[in-house]
Amino acid sequence: MAANGKYELKLGAATREAFGNALLELGKENPNVVVCDADLAKSTFTHLFQKSFPERFFSCGIAEANMVSIGAGLAASGKIAFVASFSAFVLNKGFEQLRVTVAYPKVNLKVVGTHSGISIGEDGPSQMSVEDIGLACSLAGFTVISPADEVSCFALVKAAAYLDSPVFIRAGRVKVATIYTADQNFEIGKSIQLTDGKDLTIIAHGMMVAEALKAVDVLAAEGIAVRVIDMHTIKPVDRDAIAKAAAETGAIVVTEEHFTATGLGVRVAQVVAETNPCVMEFHGMGDFYAESGTPEQVLTKFHMNAEAVAATARRAMKRKK
Repeated sequence: MAANGKYELKLGAATREAFGNALLELGKENPNVVVCDADLAKSTFTHLFQKSFPERFFSCGIAEANMVSIGAGLAASGKIAFVASFSAFVLNKGFEQLRVTVAYPKVNLKVVGTHSGISIGEDGPSQMSVEDIGLACSLAGFTVISPADEVSCFALVKAAAYLDSPVFIRAGRVKVATIYTADQNFEIGKSIQLTDGKDLTIIAHGMMVAEALKAVDVLAAEGIAVRVIDMHTIKPVDRDAIAKAAAETGAIVVTEEHFTATGLGVRVAQVVAETNPCVMEFHGMGDFYAESGTPEQVLTKFHMNAEAVAATARRAMKRKK
């Protein structure tokens, strides 16, 4: 964080790259770590692990469902097993296996989905995963994590490796702004409050955390003081932080690069309803799929930017008043 208390938000690496670097370090630290990939090692950055530890890397071909079952078997035998592919593939194609071979028997498998959301751009809607958070959260016993930048992704992947729970980690394709410094502490299940404000809270995950921080300045110019919370762990969600924000600011906006009907917003709304009911607005993808284009074109057209988040916040403030 800069000396003036504002985040500089300089462009850093993609979270998929941070995942690959964390995996490589885990491989060096612990010979029990193994990795399965579905013919996308260069894209998911598991090729870094593959190059250093080929005997612990299993290429499963274009067969995500089979990969999940292989990973589950390795995890059940006591390995710290990671499986990785695009989110659209590993969650959609592997869902039955995730349910039957991982969630039901409570197998300690780590599942990483890269190229999440609509920011993959030119790959198009067939590979834009806007259902993955909803699918992962529906799996009983799963921990679900969506890091905001390379620093948080690196730290949370390493923490997830030693968590006694099946885990889904959501990563993206494009480079994103770096929010955190290397000395930031991350705890699975505990959100991070980035700014304080009395008027409204914006809760975000993934790349939308940076957009929420940019929206703070836009709204500050209008006299609106905004609290921003990085809800990097979506399940189990940080109930205390949500209840506190609802009580203290009286209005919450949840923004995410995901369907609003099944994402983080639904989980936040449940906590708000159970604790301190307040005005809420939801900013994300509606009941439709995006289109192919450059990441910038797609994100602008479908309102995944600070200006659109600020507009949603204004609606919440109008209802609050």
